[in-house]
Amino acid sequence: MKAYEFDEAVAVTPDDSGWSATVPDGWDINGNANGGYVMALGANAMRATGGRAHPLTVTAHYLAPVTPGPVAISADVVKQGRRFTTMTGSIRREGRELIRLLGAFGDLDPVTEQTYVEGGPPDVPPMDQCIRRTPVGGTAVVGLADRLNMWLHPDDAEALDDRPSGTGRTRGWFEFRDGRPIDTLGLLLAADSFPPAVFNIPDLIRGWVPTVEFTVHVRAIPSPGPLSCSFVTRFVTGGVLHEDGELWDSAGNLVAISRQYGLLAKS
Repeated sequence: MKAYEFDEAVAVTPDDSGWSATVPDGWDINGNANGGYVMALGANAMRATGGRAHPLTVTAHYLAPVTPGPVAISADVVKQGRRFTTMTGSIRREGRELIRLLGAFGDLDPVTEQTYVEGGPPDVPPMDQCIRRTPVGGTAVVGLADRLNMWLHPDDAEALDDRPSGTGRTRGWFEFRDGRPIDTLGLLLAADSFPPAVFNIPDLIRGWVPTVEFTVHVRAIPSPGPLSCSFVTRFVTGGVLHEDGELWDSAGNLVAISRQYGLLAKS
């Protein structure tokens, strides 16, 4: 069986205090591990503890940046129900808590029918007409981009060169560069992999957008193939922003939605 980079990056090992893991290089932006990757790492330990295969809803509060190196992960069952197992999780290093998680885990089947969904997948041109995200963009060194294939909508991509579109939106395609199928754990990563939509709003400072809180709701197991994704920021007040995301699979099914509460970059 082929070993995929993401599976190795989120691997956890049981120990006397819960789980241990190593945050590797290359899943970062400017040296700090991507928030979606860190969420997936914690969720992997949580689902192993709870015995349920899929994260259905996961919320993470980011208390400190996570850099490459060893971490300890705890995962505790709050309630074991018929449909859901509710859990808490924590990622620590040398006793310092870096991430606190709360999630519900359960079972999912591939989409067979949808009862009511407004809208549809975002209007993204074919990949060969999009702009591929590279490891170096603007002032950021995006190691994450070496692990993924991300093609940005041409109207949204110029924000990386200080030419915002005027609308707080980022759209594009997502897949793993090594061909790994996108599962529900991969959705947690995908929901935080694109450039912030706020970069396309004129007259705002561009730079690091620290995440305070991030929630992903998983709706279905993705069909094989790339995801088409859309992220929108409509509210920037008091130095904070919200970004709402939609992730659609290759069959046109809504497979995840997300909301992120982040801090606006400072001068």
